[in-house]
Amino acid sequence: MSDFTKILDKAKQIELKIRESQEKIKNIRVEATSGSNSVKVILDGEGEMCKIEISDEILKGDKFILEDLIVAAHNKAKAELKLKTKEEISKTTGGFNIPGFKWPL
Repeated sequence: MSDFTKILDKAKQIELKIRESQEKIKNIRVEATSGSNSVKVILDGEGEMCKIEISDEILKGDKFILEDLIVAAHNKAKAELKLKTKEEISKTTGGFNIPGFKWPL
């Protein structure tokens, strides 16, 4: 087997691992809360909001406070998603960054 063939085989293995990792990332779910659990946001692995839960008590309060709590919970969830995505990428790449390859988020 030539060195070039070995390189191509290794590239195919890496491509398969990357695809598997991308699927795992898509299936990630993260949730974050704000305002003493008054607002909970759940995001999927692509950063899309799947669900938002708002307590009845906070709905009775100031609209601006609710808006801030939604933003805060979303930002926390987004940060958690970035962390989990980075961990998954590190598992796949062994910590090496692949130039030119765009990962979700």
